[in-house]
Amino acid sequence: MLTAPLVGFAVFTFVCYLLFRLGDSLAPKLTDQGAKLAQYACGEDFPARKLQVGYTLFFRAALFFTMMHVAALVVATLPSGSMALAGLGALYLLMITLSIMTLMMQK
Repeated sequence: MLTAPLVGFAVFTFVCYLLFRLGDSLAPKLTDQGAKLAQYACGEDFPARKLQVGYTLFFRAALFFTMMHVAALVVATLPSGSMALAGLGALYLLMITLSIMTLMMQK
């Protein structure tokens, strides 16, 4: 019964919750004393401001790594012994290189 995935998940979730509550009860209580909860920036006063984060850089990096992994997979699985397929693989790598260069040039 305990080897069933759902039962195991429930048991370990309950154990983790108990450990979380135990740690919460052992931790010292947080009190706001002076600048204890203030942001720290190497001893300087750091004015808080709202920061709007975009996903543009993340999507660019994700697309880069996807293209590189697919290129590595395609080249690694090319059959050996055929000059035509080797030329096709080289052409594919050239196209991937041009695509990545275009991706990196965008603002």
